Amino acid sequence: MRSTVLAGTAVVLALTLAACAGSGGGSGASDAATAPSDPDKVSGTITVLTNRTDQVQDGTLKGYAARFKKVYPHVTVKFQGLTDYEGDVKIRLNSKSYGDVLSIPNSVPLKQYPNFFAPLGTSGDLSKTYDFTDRATVGGKVYGIANIGTANGFVYNKAVWKQAGVTDWPTTPQEFLDALKAIKAKTKATPYYTNYHDGWPLTNWGNALGSPSCDPAANDRLAATKEPWAPGQDLHTVDSLLYGIVHGKLAEADPTTTNWENSKKLLGTGQVGAMWLGSWAVVQMRAAAKDAGKNPDDIGFMPFPAQKDGHFCSVVRPDYQYAVSAHSKNKDAARAWLDWYINKSGDAQAALSISSVKGTPLPAPLKPFEAAGVKFVHLANDRTAQVDEIDKASEVGLNAQDYPQRIVDTARGSAGGSLDSVFDDLNKRWSQAQGTLG
Repeated sequence: MRSTVLAGTAVVLALTLAACAGSGGGSGASDAATAPSDPDKVSGTITVLTNRTDQVQDGTLKGYAARFKKVYPHVTVKFQGLTDYEGDVKIRLNSKSYGDVLSIPNSVPLKQYPNFFAPLGTSGDLSKTYDFTDRATVGGKVYGIANIGTANGFVYNKAVWKQAGVTDWPTTPQEFLDALKAIKAKTKATPYYTNYHDGWPLTNWGNALGSPSCDPAANDRLAATKEPWAPGQDLHTVDSLLYGIVHGKLAEADPTTTNWENSKKLLGTGQVGAMWLGSWAVVQMRAAAKDAGKNPDDIGFMPFPAQKDGHFCSVVRPDYQYAVSAHSKNKDAARAWLDWYINKSGDAQAALSISSVKGTPLPAPLKPFEAAGVKFVHLANDRTAQVDEIDKASEVGLNAQDYPQRIVDTARGSAGGSLDSVFDDLNKRWSQAQGTLG
């Protein structure tokens, strides 16, 4: 995307937030979504917005709702699966109608959470049970609880990589590009798949921040770093790799035609070599492989191709955090569903993902990480609000799809400029925003 498009997106988001901020949020104690103690006294019909369209279609969520109703017989749960979850919910946030329970969109800055979501409890209480609560805490109150944590890496087809003669994880970005070149030369697979069209999968590239440096303060440092895209900085390393993949014609021929649901089958059947996603995606790719009559064990997971002191590092972040709408008329029922889903549904275990409930063992797909000594990095969250403000003022959109799409468009020649000119522009925007905000 050109910078003018990025700017337009940021303006739309700013107007959205301003409109909702003035509509009356749910930050007061009377608006809290407290955990109910007596299931028989909780009633109502709630709507759950979800990005898990696959679970809507295959009946998984319907099955969860049936089990939930045995505990809360007077609550009815309905689901709305949204393919363009980020885009659709961002629009809905202009109104008071965005379901009762929803995953918090990446585009909503932390400090705006009280305007949209009901407080679920204090950080002191909830952090004893759940990981990642600091990522949704404002003023000591928690506004979202993750179901799963996700390590970040490349979901890949081991059979394709073996056919290309690559059996070890690449330790540098150049080694990774060389591996993709070998896949292109020695197999019929598309080495890498961007998922450009749906957009949201591309936002996961931002989650690589902290992996090259193995630095828990990587995000916080953005508040004081004037040129985050300078050589040696994590964002320079990460975005250079994405650019190199596309510029080297190692991705699909036309990114505008990609399809997320179909990409699972493509990778599962060996038509695609790799995709940068969270560890949550492994189970979906394995299911696609099995459905197509292929070996689900061919689907593996590897860390970002960089090492610090001889170790790979993978940032562990919460996946979407679940919240209760500040405007829900059935907050007790909504909170009951949120708690049951995270603690009792077994969804995290079924997804082979890291449960946010403290003390839960690592899932099977991450056992190779554990065996290889990969370091799991939990990013500090002390300056997230400040980083969000700079990001908004700079109109970069670190967590929005326009930003990585711009990298892809520049790499494939559909946007003007070069990688250096993009980095120069991003550095300029960031440093100017820092100066403006003081």
